[in-house]
Amino acid sequence: MSGSLEVRKEQQQLQQRNLETRYESSYHQSRLSSVSHQSYAAHVSSHGVKTSTKKKEKKISSVSKKDKRARLAVDTEEEVIGYVVPVFRSSHLATKELMESQEEVKEEGVGYVVMRNLFSKDTEFKTRTYKKTRETSIRESAERLALSRKIHEKDEFQRRMNTDSLTHPPEFIMKPRGQTVWEGTNVTLHCTVAGWPKPRVAWYKNNVVIDAKAHPEKYITESQYNMHSLEIKNCDFTDTAEYRISALNIKGESSAFASVIIKRFKDEEKVIERPHGYSSEYGVTFNTTIIDKFGVSFGREGETMSLGCTVIVYPVVKRYQPDIVWYRNGVALSPSKWVTMHWSGERATLTLVHLNKEDEGLYTMRVNTKSGFDTYSAFVFVRDADVEEEGVPVAPLDVRCHDANKDYVVVTWKQPAVEGSSSIMGYYIDRCEVGTHHWAQCNDTPVKYARFPVTGLNEGRSYVFRVRAFNNAGVSHPSRPSDPVVAMDPSDRARLRAGPSAPWTGMIKFTEEDPTVGVVPGPPTDLAVTESTKSYVVLSWKPPVQRGHEGVMYYVEKCMEGADTWQRVNTGMPVKSPRFALFDLAEGKSYNFRVRSCNSAGVGEPSEETGATTVGDRLDLPSVPGPIVPIRSTETSVVVIWGASKEVKNLVGYYIEVSVNGSGIWVPCNNKPVKGTRFECHGLNTGDKCVFRVKAVNAAGYSQSTAESEACIVQAAIATPSASTGLTLLESARDYMVLGWTAPANNGGAEVRGYYLDYRTVKDGVTSKWHELNLKPVTTTSYKVTDLKENNFYQFQVRAFNQAGLGEASKPGVPLECKEWTVALPGPPHGLHVLEVRKDSLVLLWEPPTFNGRSPVTGYYVDFKEEDGRWRCVQERSTKQTFLKVTGLQEGVAYKLRVHAKNIAGVGGPSESTDAILAQTRPGTNEIVVDVDDDGVISLIFECSDLKEGSKFMWSKNYEAFTDSSRLTVETSGGRSRAIFNNPSLDDLGIYSCVVTNTDGVSASYELTEDELRRLLDISHDHKFPIIPFKTEMAIELQEKGRVRFWAQVGKFTSNCQVEYVFNDNIITQGKKYTMNFDKNTGMIELFMDSLEITDEGTYTFNLVDGKATGRTSYVLIETEFAELQKKSEFERAEWVRRQGPHFVEYLSFEVTPECDVHLKCKVGNIKPATEISWYKDKIEIAEGDEDAKKIGKSADELIFDIGKISKKDAGVYEVYLQDERGRDQTLLNLTEAGYQAVLNAVFKVIANSSTELKVTSTEHGIIVYSDVVHYLEDLRVGWLHKESKISQSERVKSGVTGEQLWLKINEPTEKDKGKYALDIFDGSGSVKRVLDLTGQVWEEAFEEFKRLKAAAIAERNRARVVGGLPDVVTIQEGKSLNLTGNVWGDPVPEVSWIKNDKPLVCDDHIKLKFENGKFASITIAAVSTADSGKYALMVKNKYGTEAGEFTVSVYIPEDEAEKKE
Repeated sequence: MSGSLEVRKEQQQLQQRNLETRYESSYHQSRLSSVSHQSYAAHVSSHGVKTSTKKKEKKISSVSKKDKRARLAVDTEEEVIGYVVPVFRSSHLATKELMESQEEVKEEGVGYVVMRNLFSKDTEFKTRTYKKTRETSIRESAERLALSRKIHEKDEFQRRMNTDSLTHPPEFIMKPRGQTVWEGTNVTLHCTVAGWPKPRVAWYKNNVVIDAKAHPEKYITESQYNMHSLEIKNCDFTDTAEYRISALNIKGESSAFASVIIKRFKDEEKVIERPHGYSSEYGVTFNTTIIDKFGVSFGREGETMSLGCTVIVYPVVKRYQPDIVWYRNGVALSPSKWVTMHWSGERATLTLVHLNKEDEGLYTMRVNTKSGFDTYSAFVFVRDADVEEEGVPVAPLDVRCHDANKDYVVVTWKQPAVEGSSSIMGYYIDRCEVGTHHWAQCNDTPVKYARFPVTGLNEGRSYVFRVRAFNNAGVSHPSRPSDPVVAMDPSDRARLRAGPSAPWTGMIKFTEEDPTVGVVPGPPTDLAVTESTKSYVVLSWKPPVQRGHEGVMYYVEKCMEGADTWQRVNTGMPVKSPRFALFDLAEGKSYNFRVRSCNSAGVGEPSEETGATTVGDRLDLPSVPGPIVPIRSTETSVVVIWGASKEVKNLVGYYIEVSVNGSGIWVPCNNKPVKGTRFECHGLNTGDKCVFRVKAVNAAGYSQSTAESEACIVQAAIATPSASTGLTLLESARDYMVLGWTAPANNGGAEVRGYYLDYRTVKDGVTSKWHELNLKPVTTTSYKVTDLKENNFYQFQVRAFNQAGLGEASKPGVPLECKEWTVALPGPPHGLHVLEVRKDSLVLLWEPPTFNGRSPVTGYYVDFKEEDGRWRCVQERSTKQTFLKVTGLQEGVAYKLRVHAKNIAGVGGPSESTDAILAQTRPGTNEIVVDVDDDGVISLIFECSDLKEGSKFMWSKNYEAFTDSSRLTVETSGGRSRAIFNNPSLDDLGIYSCVVTNTDGVSASYELTEDELRRLLDISHDHKFPIIPFKTEMAIELQEKGRVRFWAQVGKFTSNCQVEYVFNDNIITQGKKYTMNFDKNTGMIELFMDSLEITDEGTYTFNLVDGKATGRTSYVLIETEFAELQKKSEFERAEWVRRQGPHFVEYLSFEVTPECDVHLKCKVGNIKPATEISWYKDKIEIAEGDEDAKKIGKSADELIFDIGKISKKDAGVYEVYLQDERGRDQTLLNLTEAGYQAVLNAVFKVIANSSTELKVTSTEHGIIVYSDVVHYLEDLRVGWLHKESKISQSERVKSGVTGEQLWLKINEPTEKDKGKYALDIFDGSGSVKRVLDLTGQVWEEAFEEFKRLKAAAIAERNRARVVGGLPDVVTIQEGKSLNLTGNVWGDPVPEVSWIKNDKPLVCDDHIKLKFENGKFASITIAAVSTADSGKYALMVKNKYGTEAGEFTVSVYIPEDEAEKKE
């Protein structure tokens, strides 16, 4: 048993050593524990392993199969006899080679490396067995527990670990080379690709994917250890092509090309080629078409955007779908929480969730099929989200993590395009542990570099990082978090990244004492300063060669240049990573650095010094980029190119900014830096004149912006015209033909300058070469071709040209025969074109036919049809004009039009039809506007917002060019043209149209009729001789102190307007009597007079002059109006004098509260404490001791007399006096007769309005209709109505008042009492009615309740009851007789019975029961005894009820009788 324990101890020590030195990952450790004995035995047997059995071991008990798998020495009876340990030569050297191989080969599994190092040599193995003592077994058990704990911690560490950010795109270390070989030979293309994750590769021939599995006889592909090859067997001439290998992983795609040329031996040999892209697997060639493409898109941070295209793959093969791949800036995308992809079988969609600036870029959709691939690309722009505070910078972008180690990582980011109102002063870096939501700031002092080393991480934890920028205005939003990164040793990460390896087939065992245990580590090597900025310095080094098997940590020391004292930087805690960032160094000072290694054995010797390092920025700002040049591209975009920055390191990219010329507002064109020197700025407004500038950016910051570019108008670049259409034969003779055609639909952005024609002969279907017809361009859309041969056939084509050059040729028409036309009918019109397209109309213009037939053309007919409909004539009668406005079109429908000419002989053939024209009013369409300016000039104005370079406004009358320029003057400025009538008259009547050349048919027209001309001439006259309008004519008002104010308000005037004040035709001026004012801000004219005298009667006038405009307004103040105004003025002046002392602001009046209380009140002003206030009633002063004095109240400016509920005793005349040294004032209120009645009427109104709606209730006598009020007075008139008729009082129907309730009682109601009841209450002037419809359910419920109550009352009156005569208790001596009589009532006469102790009594000799006259019930008990004691009751009962009259009888025995009995 001890031998078994010793063997297991050796095994545990080996596992512990492997764990501490981290030679294998947790995955390989688990593989070690599951290796079978059979696998090992099979392997060692092939290498001739010898087994030594010199020492005999004690036989140990058998174990289970599970335990046997962990043993390697078993006897024939399957009993474990020991543990077989392989021993090989030079074990330390082999271990060292194993370590070096694992450092060099990052993508190979550890198991494979161990196999290669163990079994690639001719090594002899031996077998040894060991015995274990009891002491060893106990110690081994304790070590096993410690090892289990470490293994558990290791598993926890692996479980928490996330995928790190060390992935990188594919890169070709060695590219395939082109080859030229002879036919029949084999060709092999080789390349080496690096990348993580390991890239997938595919070979293409002329962009068609090569399927080696489908053609094994032709192609062989191999991929081993990142080396890839393509072998082409038995090459023939068709293998000549460009071959491409594409490597793809999640970080991107990279391609390499190689050309293969096959040389032939015999030129006459024919080669049969298959169609390009032919797929032998499916037997077809797939053709791909992409439609419904997404365009240039704009989004904002935080929004969701979807991009999509419809993909058509033909032919359709069942169960075959193309492969859709999406790219951003050439890097393949994969699904994530930010990106989702969908393929429906027809449409490919890419959805960007929660947009961020990192999502900006060129998006490409690639469709891969068995026959090749097709792509489509468009740019996506992402605008910044709105900032919370004005002027703060926007968020940084593209946060990434690099050089991750156990407690250290470098975070980089890109600066934003917008710095805000001031330059960015620095950045804050935040970190968050994966699985939590707590963000911690990593730096207290902001950093200016876009790169920062983060230290103090916990080993094995995963982190994400984000960055915030700040300037003087505040801090930006945080950036999008980085991808998670694990704080761990890079070698561990490399081993994890290698993935599963080959199974473990052996066991490494060290039998002798490990000489590296307890060894002090040596000095680190290759110490260097990798980064140096004003904020920090970063050191890096390599671990020491001599370090033992345990972990190594480091101390960093610094020394200022010129000093001999070394200072340890990280005294508190040594670092685990071979990287370290030093902060808080003095800028401009020079330092030396060195590093020491340490472990449990001690601190090692220092490394070599770095040499003097000056603290400062090593990376300079980029230099200013070269000049920027804008180039027109489309209607909403401009292409800009610039020179690259010449002095720049680690360039991140460029930011381009745009500004409308003269605005001074700069807007970024891109929110993600671009690395090229060419960029297309989208999203601009057509017609804007824009300037551009660019700045470079690297980790140090931004360069200065370039100088502004030249201004560039945003509009489409000029291109050559499109092809002309509608080439038609207009006339034919023996030796000439006249051709007509339609101008190109797209002139390319510039005016068409002319046309060139080509011709060729056609004979028996064979055509000759094309020849030029005209050396000089034709400026019209028709041309006479001469010097032709009769009866020969010709074909023609036309080319338009503009400033950009010669456009496409028209399609050759059918061959035309040159022969004489002899028909009498006219030829077809030509030159059809359409103007003024609107949603329900258009204008068609054409040119007369060149061939009129035998008589002149007398008119034209216009036909139209829907695109797939039949031809219909537009007008019933022909028109002699060469234009026609077609109306009645349906919006959104496309129409074609054609024209027939007619003469005396008849109607000729139709012209070539126009292209389909969609009836619609395009956005931004303007019409011609008629304008009459301030000088009375009449003009027509047309504006165009779609003006392009070279565009002109072409005015015409009746769609013909002007012949008389003296009648119309045209002025054009920018996108506005004005046609001015020089002398409007009847000669100017007609249709005026304006066409803007070099646009997409921008045109409009205006018809000037005789009535319209007269209206315009009237307006022109008013403008030539203007009248100043008044908002308000002169008016008069009386002001304080009796002051008189004359005023008027002007509606429209200028600052030069002057006012003349006139009284009775005499000009008056400012002085003592008159005060004048003209407010030019509001147009208010005022004239003030302090008082009116007899001489002021007359007419007052304001005369206005404003340039050539005049205005006048007057007010006549005479006779009665003057006298009344003068009287009011004097009164107002007297009132003003009164108000100088104590006075009444509001005179004495009364008010009635909602509770019907009457208050007398008045408001006073200018009161002092010494002012005397006196109240009088009927000329008698109310003294302080009077009862009415309690009713007087006073507030700050109000006096109150509270009458309360008014009655006749309150009638009288009330007066209030105010008096002090400044004056005296009084007020009076007469509350007698009419005054008293007015108060009552006000009270009546409150009462009437307080009445509730009529309600109904029932009693035993009848029905009551009632309403509640807040108060009631005897003088209040109240009337009741039934069916609109007044109700008379009677015994059956009565009305009255109880408290505050007005009621109407209907006794013994009948069906006649149903109907509408109304309560009419007088409210002082009219009446208030409350109505109740006592019918239907209301009547039924009330009547039923009445009957129920009546029946209950009758029952209560007539029910049987004992009304008296019976005592409660009767005490009687034994032997005596008892006689009791009870009085009974009931109708009908009740039944009478007696009970004793709840049992009925029966009449017998002892008890006599009588009931006499239906009223008296008596009971007689002769000679009572104690047995007669008990509770008795007289029960009476009839149909209305039952009642019991109870009493108690107590029989007692006298004392002497009791003694006798005893």
